Amino acid sequence: MSKYFSRLIFLFLPIMAICQNEPIDLQPKDTVKYTDKYGIRVGVDISKLVLTFVDEDYTGLELVGDYRLTNKMYLAAEIGNETKAQRENLNNTLLYDFETTGSYIKAGVDLNTYQNWFGMNNLITIGGRYAVSSFNHTLNDYSIFDSNRLYSDDFLPGAQPGQKFEGLNASWLEFVLGVKAELFANIFVGMSARLGFLVTNKEDDRFKNLWIPGFNKVTDGSNFGVSYNYSISYLIPLYKKSKKIEPEKQE
Repeated sequence: MSKYFSRLIFLFLPIMAICQNEPIDLQPKDTVKYTDKYGIRVGVDISKLVLTFVDEDYTGLELVGDYRLTNKMYLAAEIGNETKAQRENLNNTLLYDFETTGSYIKAGVDLNTYQNWFGMNNLITIGGRYAVSSFNHTLNDYSIFDSNRLYSDDFLPGAQPGQKFEGLNASWLEFVLGVKAELFANIFVGMSARLGFLVTNKEDDRFKNLWIPGFNKVTDGSNFGVSYNYSISYLIPLYKKSKKIEPEKQE
């Protein structure tokens, strides 16, 4: 019996020696596979819906959407329609009362600058848009300034109230800063601030474009404009892609 055990010991000694010569991996690799969701996100600008209910001079709707192209880059677009009535008074004298109605579309890209933890899908983005708007003005009423001091009043009633100015359009570039946060699974809330620069502005010689749908107020002597939106959107996942995990830097 002792001879039998002696032979077994001599048989396993070479195997034990080989195992001891192999290095031991003290930092085993993580075998968990990390993936990110890719798909189309669609939603609506809730700020325009709120203004529609609280402001009797405004009606608007804007749909928002984006498509994840790469890990950081998104194709993005907005399409909307707005109607806004405006009036200006000076010393209890009506200067003008007009209404603008039109539609617009914006398209461009967003770049996510936020590094998410695993399982998070939040975004802090910078991006740009090219926007086009088509609209009409209706000049309901206006006054004409009269410099002839023989008259008692400096302003006279407009000669042709109710004029329509149709076939107007404008285009502009937008710089966009935005944030999106995932509240629940695939449901996001977001906000963005936009600085626009007018590229083209077709207007009637008789009445300037004081307000452009999608661009907002036009400032005299400046091509810049500011706008914003607050959105709620839903991500429609189409597929998943493996996420590259960056190795941690050793101090």
